[in-house]
Amino acid sequence: MLNRTLAEQISDLQKGEYSCSELTEAYLIRISETSDLNTFITVADDALENAAHADELRASGDDRPLLGIPVAHKDIFCQKNVRTTAGSRMLDNFVSPYDSTVIENLNAAGTVSLGKTNMDEFAMGSSNENSYYGPVKNPWRTSCVPGGSSGGSAAAVAARLCSAATGTDTGGSIRQPASFCGITGIKPTYGRISRWGMIAYASSLDQAGPLARTAEDCALLMTHMAGHDPRDSTSSPEPVDNYLESLSKPVSGLKLGICREYLEDLTPEIRAVFDEFVGELVSQGAETREISLPSSPLAIPAYYIIAPAECSANLSRYDGVRFGYRCEDPKDLDDLYRRSRSESFGAEVKNRIMVGAFALSAGYYDAYYNKAQQIRRLIKNDFVDALSGVDVILGPTTPGTAFPIGEKSQDPLAMYMQDIYTISANLAGLPAISIPAGFVDGMPVGVQAIGNYFDEATLLAIGHQYQQMTSWHQQEPEMNS
Repeated sequence: MLNRTLAEQISDLQKGEYSCSELTEAYLIRISETSDLNTFITVADDALENAAHADELRASGDDRPLLGIPVAHKDIFCQKNVRTTAGSRMLDNFVSPYDSTVIENLNAAGTVSLGKTNMDEFAMGSSNENSYYGPVKNPWRTSCVPGGSSGGSAAAVAARLCSAATGTDTGGSIRQPASFCGITGIKPTYGRISRWGMIAYASSLDQAGPLARTAEDCALLMTHMAGHDPRDSTSSPEPVDNYLESLSKPVSGLKLGICREYLEDLTPEIRAVFDEFVGELVSQGAETREISLPSSPLAIPAYYIIAPAECSANLSRYDGVRFGYRCEDPKDLDDLYRRSRSESFGAEVKNRIMVGAFALSAGYYDAYYNKAQQIRRLIKNDFVDALSGVDVILGPTTPGTAFPIGEKSQDPLAMYMQDIYTISANLAGLPAISIPAGFVDGMPVGVQAIGNYFDEATLLAIGHQYQQMTSWHQQEPEMNS
């Protein structure tokens, strides 16, 4: 039952093939048996109780599709009466008094929470090595990273430790780990899913989304995650599409933009996977057009000014006074601030806070932060122009496959370049999906499709139609070292 997709599990539960309790217990046993992957920070102690309640509701006629489906949540979403750490020592002892909107919505849909997944500290990282709780291992090759920052969620889905998982994406943190772990992950349009109760990293870039085995599974979660939330001032009132009905939309007639800049430095192996992906869609009747995003090479430098600037502001609230970590025996208020923050934040978080504070400081704001925002606008204009002539833009999700743990941890630039193809969509606020498309040297490779604003339905349909013709999403890792 654990190797069934979320959609298949829904069908099995409706037919009575097994119960919610049996499914949940099987996942909990598997989580315990694979603890060396380090995918979870907290495992729910009430999961079996909630699953049993879901069985009672099903027996009484409750027909909510997600009722009793076991999911995992990235430990950046506040969950009532559950420890919520954001992967940081700063919040190691923080127990949220309320549910985030994402968890609230999925609870209302009847899902069972299996626990909170590991992540890069405050979502700052591309490898899941920046967590206070240690690195997550990639189930395809445990000596390699799963990607970040939603690495725990991606690895948990790939290793069959949950039916699906939630994640967040600030510069690629859903799509990059989805590619590295051989699963499907979608970053919706900025504002499509509420950020209320989601611990902030960079508020103009953060967006929640699902990670699952298939595009159909992502559509099932998106149906309940998406929508307007008056508690989030950036939440969009745009009506939510029927993602499940849209899955049947054929690829035939779609115009696929092939981005010239995304293919310039690709390795032959990744290029071969990409070309095969495009060829499959063309065989189904899609058309290709070459497009250009001339400002895309500027995305990395612009992002690493804007995101740290916003992080330096957002993380200023963690001062050791009201909640979170507090140093022992502070001499005075200044000592409390200094030691509480220096002892509880990791190296990468400190680096980004310092960079962000510098970029916002007097005398440097115009030269750095303001200039980065101008570049951001140019990147958005490129996408608007390109998407006026095509339905989606295709490119690789990542420049390579998952790399060994520790290989890039001492080289920040090499680490930042792992997001070279994903960051632009965040800067522009566009939706984007990573779809499993093949393997290179035994490791998964994903292809990215970027769509127009609030057109997640087309991206999910492309993923679903592709997955009807291929079996990459069905491959299961053997957890080799």
